[in-house]
Amino acid sequence: MTSTYLTVAIPYVNAAPHLGYAYGLVLADIAARARRTDAEGSVRLLGGTDDYSLKNVLAAEAAAVPTGEFVAAHAARFAGLAEPLAISFDDFIQTSSDARHAPAVTRLWQRVAERGDLYRRSYQGRYCVGCEQFYADAELVDGRCPEHATPAELVEEDNWFFRLSAYSEHLEAAITSGELAITPDAYRAETLAFVRAGLDDISVSRSARRARGWGIPVPGDTDQVIYVWFDALGNYLSALGYATPAAPGYQRWWAGSGERIHVIGKGILRFHAIYWPAFLASAGEAAPTRIHVHPYLRVDGAKVSKSAGATLDPLDVIGRYGLDALRWWFARAVHSVTDTDFSEARLVQTANEDLAGGFGNYINRVTTLLQRYRQSVLPDLDEPSHPELPRLCDTARGRLADLDLRGGTQALLDAVATLNRDLEATSPWKLAKDPARSDELDRILLRHHRSATVLVEALAPILPGLAASLRSQLTPVDGRLPAARPAYPRIETLTQPHAQNDSLPPAPTPSPTRP
Repeated sequence: MTSTYLTVAIPYVNAAPHLGYAYGLVLADIAARARRTDAEGSVRLLGGTDDYSLKNVLAAEAAAVPTGEFVAAHAARFAGLAEPLAISFDDFIQTSSDARHAPAVTRLWQRVAERGDLYRRSYQGRYCVGCEQFYADAELVDGRCPEHATPAELVEEDNWFFRLSAYSEHLEAAITSGELAITPDAYRAETLAFVRAGLDDISVSRSARRARGWGIPVPGDTDQVIYVWFDALGNYLSALGYATPAAPGYQRWWAGSGERIHVIGKGILRFHAIYWPAFLASAGEAAPTRIHVHPYLRVDGAKVSKSAGATLDPLDVIGRYGLDALRWWFARAVHSVTDTDFSEARLVQTANEDLAGGFGNYINRVTTLLQRYRQSVLPDLDEPSHPELPRLCDTARGRLADLDLRGGTQALLDAVATLNRDLEATSPWKLAKDPARSDELDRILLRHHRSATVLVEALAPILPGLAASLRSQLTPVDGRLPAARPAYPRIETLTQPHAQNDSLPPAPTPSPTRP
């Protein structure tokens, strides 16, 4: 049985979670759920929070709250998104408080040091706190960070450096051979162009003084803390018990055969596709098998971002329109490479067209026909679903499992269209007028009940809540289907302004972790 270790990027917790972060969670969750339909237990989905960041320290100082207290409260806010977004995490790691993390990062550092790939020297460069990254002057735009458009701070200090320059050939070979897949292709091309332009060694520590002591100490050097990106990337191993070499989780999900997939936003491509595989190669560890990159969401033309201040609370959107509408819009509307504009009008339009007018209307037609002509009792026959349906649903599941959400949703909508055409072609409402064709009517009604059931299961990875509701409408109770009712009522665009939800949802009860 092939295993899949699927991870989402862990966010800084300097401010409230926004819609862009929610999209990354839902993207990974849909793929995880689709893969679990083939082999339950063969998928492990990991989330977490990136706590050891200077921007977290600065945000805590601005709030006049001790850093540890500030981070714990905001980390709970991110962890608390799992339930309202229906994210099926198998594990969730908070890097400053989870006992598995620091020892694992320390071990990774020591293995890289044993390879001779770490050295200490003085350094001066332009630093963006938002990115937690040094930039070369040529990468800046008028002296500003290309990602956040904020002035880059001139920083001079002694740091530990990693010999990234020694891994150029290794990285190019891994990417061009497909050993390290980067999808979609546009991001693979971007990564290769960066590698081929030449790699410089990078700083992998920060002065403990500038970090206010917040971070994992560099082994044997108390003046330095480990750079947040070396530390944060280590969560993918620390959550598997990497501090102990023979840990079952590490052996099964990383060292063993299978897929190791990171789902990330495009702004952190360099860290995941260049730095992380190089760190792992230095430490003698396997690289991820795939890095899947998604673009940004935008609101009113601006990137959804905590740092830029353009945010939209996913809990607010869910409270106004429901989770099904949001998850469906994520899956149906977000482009795989191009940044996508979000608007509530588009969300409502998509939900009404596809969920109310598509899936909901078809399910309602089937249950209404059974209620009208068979008193909600299923005919006692052995009748398969529509012959085209298994192929369409298998296509949908395959595309969702491969993180192609738009392809998956299109296959499902094609299935709905096929079933509606079959209803029109067979016209059970006409057959009902001819008692001699009662058996034919039974078979058509049962075929569509079977088809609706198969369709709902294929929809479940995207909309587990709606699928559960539709499943209940299609399941007899005491021999009869429940009374037909609108499967997905139309929704309306609300006009009140967006509100940032400042309440802190409680941290969820952790899901059982799998070894």
